[in-house]
Amino acid sequence: MPRTDNDTWDITQSVGSTALGVAAARAAETESDNPLINDPFARVFVEAAGAGMWSIYADPELMAKAAEIDPQVRARAQLLIDFMATRTAFFDEFFLGAADAGVRQVVILASGLDARAWRLPWPDGTVVYELDQPKVLEFKNSTLQQHGATPTARLVNIAVDLRQDWPKALQDAGFDPTQPAAWSAEGLVRYLPAQAQDLLFERIVALSAPGSWLASNVPAEGFIDPDRVQRQREEMQRMRAVAAQLVDSDMPAVEDLWYAEARTALPEWLGEQGWDVSAVDFPGLMARYHRQVPAGNEDSMPPTLFVSARRPRP
Repeated sequence: MPRTDNDTWDITQSVGSTALGVAAARAAETESDNPLINDPFARVFVEAAGAGMWSIYADPELMAKAAEIDPQVRARAQLLIDFMATRTAFFDEFFLGAADAGVRQVVILASGLDARAWRLPWPDGTVVYELDQPKVLEFKNSTLQQHGATPTARLVNIAVDLRQDWPKALQDAGFDPTQPAAWSAEGLVRYLPAQAQDLLFERIVALSAPGSWLASNVPAEGFIDPDRVQRQREEMQRMRAVAAQLVDSDMPAVEDLWYAEARTALPEWLGEQGWDVSAVDFPGLMARYHRQVPAGNEDSMPPTLFVSARRPRP
């Protein structure tokens, strides 16, 4: 389904369905023999949502059947699981580092099925603000409540589209821009037009007191290379074709949800704003966690940079 300026979705549709794919990958990693992360709520979300393309990643029996149809599916799925596992570990460590540094305001933009407000050991006094579409937040919170889960920090839900005036909604909900904050924009930027990306980070910087932290994964060089984009599209079409034989559900074309546009280089831009910045690409992040991209699959994932930054105190 093509994107529009004011499109909306619930958890099984459009951009919402991508959160289920992430949850399924986190569930598979959590239940693996040597897990890099521990997300006990990922499986809960997947089961609550019912069957979909995401089921292949989290259901070993479906994965075995999928591999019989197309042997390359297993390697492709494992690469996605590794991507989500290392991405999750990157953001987990970012937030724990910010908390150790004394930051007590946390803002998770496009929170999706991120369960960090429930699973990370937040220090006393931490407030976690989660921003996302109303139906997405409703699904997440009702699902966790039904399973008796309790947030480990004070959780504030803000049902807002990030293309709207979310800074006002955030401040109306109690956010204090005079105090440091830890911001995350995880799995978000490629779903925004380039101009909206610029506005997003301009707003974050404007609301960030000295001592604030920021982390995001953003498209890297080569993201819009036509040949690479076409190869990735063909791989995703193969995955959907296999899933369609196993799961009676609509299969959104995730690649059609991305905006393939030239973008501002976030690390350089943040540096110009006076932030201390570090960045690592996906192969580098995999190596950090003692994993590697299998030979022949270097172009299977869109080029991605994992960016972390801090605004220095005076």
